[in-house]
Amino acid sequence: MAEQVFPTKGNLINTKKSLALAKLGYELMDRKRNILIREMMSLIDTAKSIRGEIEETYRNAYLSLRRANITMGICEEISHTVPVEDGVKITYRSVMGVELPAVSLEQKAPQIYYGFSATNSQLDAAYIAFDKVKQLTAALAELENSVYRLANAIKKTQRRANALKNIVIPRFEETVKYITDSLDEKDREEFSRLKVIKAVKKMKKKTV
Repeated sequence: MAEQVFPTKGNLINTKKSLALAKLGYELMDRKRNILIREMMSLIDTAKSIRGEIEETYRNAYLSLRRANITMGICEEISHTVPVEDGVKITYRSVMGVELPAVSLEQKAPQIYYGFSATNSQLDAAYIAFDKVKQLTAALAELENSVYRLANAIKKTQRRANALKNIVIPRFEETVKYITDSLDEKDREEFSRLKVIKAVKKMKKKTV
């Protein structure tokens, strides 16, 4: 149903401007959605690759740790010698107004914090594998968080685009049609009135 506005040329001009802005807004929203979808799909592909690599690295790490436990006994006390990781830094980059995290982990060669006299190569292999897992986990956390944020942004953008396409634009188009039809009807009425006046004047001249 057309928005009930007084059918004037001024209101017609203003409504046409609003309609043009709504169509432009829809085009921008549609473009933004497509860009976000492409970005998200690219990140999903990368995340799948890293997830496969991290699973393989975890398998190797736990296998080495199990062998170390068998040959050395439980290694829990030795694990306490490894310091807590505090080199994680998070910054953000913007993609079409969506803030995506960039997780960086300080790159440094693994340092051995335990003695060699009571350990063996299996523990070394487990330590190196878990260090690699740590690096991969930081990269995967960045990707999965980014995908989550992009998915939410795509849903919001899609809702706004749908509202413009299915509600706002049709409403403005209907209002433009209503005002145009009303103005055309007034013009026809005015034309008919002028014809009648002209005919009456002619008749008066003939009778004079």
